[in-house]
Amino acid sequence: MFLPLHDGKPVKTIHLQWVTLSIIGLNVLVYLAVNVIGVAGADKLEFAARAFGHVPSVSNDLKVLPEPYRVIPDHLYVLSTLTSAFLHADFFHLLGNMLFIWVFGDNVEDALGHIKFALFYILSAFAAASFHAFVFSTSDSPLIGASGAAAGIVGAYLMLHPKMQIWILFLSRIPLRLPAWTVLGGWVGFQVFMFVVDTDGQISWAAHVGGAAAGVLLVLVLRRHGVPLFDREIVVPDAVELTDRPSLPPNVKPPRNPWGRNASR
Repeated sequence: MFLPLHDGKPVKTIHLQWVTLSIIGLNVLVYLAVNVIGVAGADKLEFAARAFGHVPSVSNDLKVLPEPYRVIPDHLYVLSTLTSAFLHADFFHLLGNMLFIWVFGDNVEDALGHIKFALFYILSAFAAASFHAFVFSTSDSPLIGASGAAAGIVGAYLMLHPKMQIWILFLSRIPLRLPAWTVLGGWVGFQVFMFVVDTDGQISWAAHVGGAAAGVLLVLVLRRHGVPLFDREIVVPDAVELTDRPSLPPNVKPPRNPWGRNASR
């Protein structure tokens, strides 16, 4: 549909978005370890997807994984909602998700703080995988990818900065600059539409919808005190200078009366 390129929204309360950068770095490292390093990349991806992806039928206690894939203990299988978010099928799958996290993650991290943003990301991934497992409860296909957690970031950003102008690459070819409420609002609406009409596709629209809904709700309770929603900051123009106390007016002498005795000749 589109790829985000830049939003131009500076951070205010943090010096570096180190949680966002750590999430991207960890995703890239896992991708290299699973998809690139070694000669049996396809086999390694299959094993990683089965062992660390989120399988709905296993999550709902309908089946158990075969022994070679039972890396996560059964009583801790909920951890697969997070581990699945660091696996990607190919480079373009990784690139798309990382672009969303890179462009929008720093501002959400700025609004929440580092620790709360890390918790936010975990809960968004959990909500995305859990909703997918609820919708497709008997599926044996593993869910992988960071798109559900990235959708949570999109939902939160839409609540915080709907008026921000965003540069995007529409249809992977056309650069456009549009307000976030049109771009991201349209993206969320498209996910909901596809969730309703496409029930057999390879993309988990349910995970996107679950993640975006979680992001909208979580930002309401996790944002810093005083952080406004919907771009409601009070902006003071650069030409206006505020001081603690007003300066006294200068002593102004009245102009001379040209018809009086002090008039110039």
